[in-house]
Amino acid sequence: MFTGIIAAIGEIAELRAQGGDLRVRVKTGRLDLSDVQLGDSIATNGVCLTVVELPGDGYWADVSAETLDVTSVASWKLGDRVNLEKALTPSTRLGGHIVSGHVDGIGEVIWRRREARAERFRLRAPDTLARYIAHKGSITVDGTSLTVNAVDGAEFELTIVPHTLQETIIGDYSAGTRVNLEVDLIARYLERLLLGERAATSDSGGLTVELLARHGFSKGR
Repeated sequence: MFTGIIAAIGEIAELRAQGGDLRVRVKTGRLDLSDVQLGDSIATNGVCLTVVELPGDGYWADVSAETLDVTSVASWKLGDRVNLEKALTPSTRLGGHIVSGHVDGIGEVIWRRREARAERFRLRAPDTLARYIAHKGSITVDGTSLTVNAVDGAEFELTIVPHTLQETIIGDYSAGTRVNLEVDLIARYLERLLLGERAATSDSGGLTVELLARHGFSKGR
């Protein structure tokens, strides 16, 4: 588990295709690896990767075909900058929100605008994730815990302060940038719990207006 508070910016140093999977070496810059052991997890642009080698200036990790299918890892290139965060400990300050490092989908930056000293971004999420994105709710973008400032269908807006622009790769974003998205974990579990016994069937249908009405969250149609 992670907090979504980025500790350092790393760099993709090597990519090796291996039978449909990928092995990646990440240079970790100022990230402290003194307490990192083989088998530990490091969130890399929001993707939870397991450390399999520690060459000294970073780490190697294996990326499965599943991860390549649902994240932006497949488009990484040598020299790309990535957000890094080590897994949280019982003494870690939970400055962001609870992040699993399991990416739900890939979003895209629509536009970027200056707003006083901050930057305003509008992003588009996959339609299947729109119901989990709420005004003033939390969302993880490339591993960074952020607050949603506005929502319009599957599009949402973020205001990024100068510190976050400097300490993460968000400062590199422009229109068309593809990003890893992880929605709020609580929203996913709440949806599943509301399904009740229907969750055990393959045709449960997900969250609907009628289901919310039965539980007192909506007046229905």
